[in-house]
Amino acid sequence: MGLRRGVAGTLLAVAVVLPALGTVASADPKNDIAAATSEWGRALDEDDPDKVMPFYADDAVLWGTLSPMVRANRAALRDYFVTAFKVLPGLKVTFGDQFIRVYGNAAVNTGYYTFSYSKDGEVKTLPARYSFTYMKNGERWLIVDHHSSAMPAAPK
Repeated sequence: MGLRRGVAGTLLAVAVVLPALGTVASADPKNDIAAATSEWGRALDEDDPDKVMPFYADDAVLWGTLSPMVRANRAALRDYFVTAFKVLPGLKVTFGDQFIRVYGNAAVNTGYYTFSYSKDGEVKTLPARYSFTYMKNGERWLIVDHHSSAMPAAPK
């Protein structure tokens, strides 16, 4: 009887501990960053600054593709997106290669994306390169630094 209880207790402990270990072992912060970046892109596609702003930390900094100045507070970031949506109507983004590195509660995603928008009844594109720096805030990854610049022409 004592042996059965001991075996049953051990099996119960294994049944409780193994699934928890599996969850921890399968978590991949790189996938979380890729998902956060993709969600940012879907929010951008909605042409609404208030859908994009929740992806940025309160102290985030943005060097935007369309602006000659850095945006270093929430009002300035929001203004950037208000202007972007006016200047590039129907703005959409498509991501190319992403190079994601995670350093504990910080991560960097560097790559390129292509913006598309409507102008004079035609779809135009603007290829650009980017770096997003993320910090983990609770369960969410928030952008603390975003740099984006138009892709330069290939050397001749």
